[in-house]
Amino acid sequence: MYYNTKNSSLIPQEYLKYSPLSKSAGRLSEALKLLLKEKDFNSITTAEVAKAAKANESLIYRYFKDKRGLLHHVLAEYLKKFLLKMKKDLEDIHGPLDRLKMIMRNTLYFYNNDLVFAKILLIEVRNYPGYYESEPYQIIRIYANAITKIIEEGIEAGLIRNDITPSRLMQSIIGGLEHSFLPSIVFGYDIDSESLANEVYEIILNGVLRRKEEN
Repeated sequence: MYYNTKNSSLIPQEYLKYSPLSKSAGRLSEALKLLLKEKDFNSITTAEVAKAAKANESLIYRYFKDKRGLLHHVLAEYLKKFLLKMKKDLEDIHGPLDRLKMIMRNTLYFYNNDLVFAKILLIEVRNYPGYYESEPYQIIRIYANAITKIIEEGIEAGLIRNDITPSRLMQSIIGGLEHSFLPSIVFGYDIDSESLANEVYEIILNGVLRRKEEN
């Protein structure tokens, strides 16, 4: 029997609410996204962001405290969009293995669909200690916890070996997806996100699926 974990407990809606922005703050957010297509975050100045947004530079500090606060806001908005889509897709999928495969496909699809999102998450934020106290990091924890709960469901159902630590398998899945996608960001390689997701699934999950003779 599956746990039949409710989607609301996997991805709590209350953590995914959008904060309304003024028009100026919205322009600053869009300006940073545009600049990140061509430059790394550390080389972008607040003056450049303000110029691209056609806004006063002081508004960055008013709305976001500083440039990195603006970066965290942009990432949080991307992550909320991603998890809201994942939450909706989970409603139509039953069974832990199918759910894991869907999450892996969705993750790589979102990375591939917006390289700025992938660039911020995988490269730009993790070398700064303040990220681990930020809103986007709390949202990432929801994503990781959802995967862990589905793995626990798979163990309970006898589909995944019970000598595998759920949190370690979760880390392997997320790490496998991220490292498989990094060349697309760093070197501009084109990928087929669905094929890559299937391959990562086969590499990681087939190592932990319960053998038929054990059933």
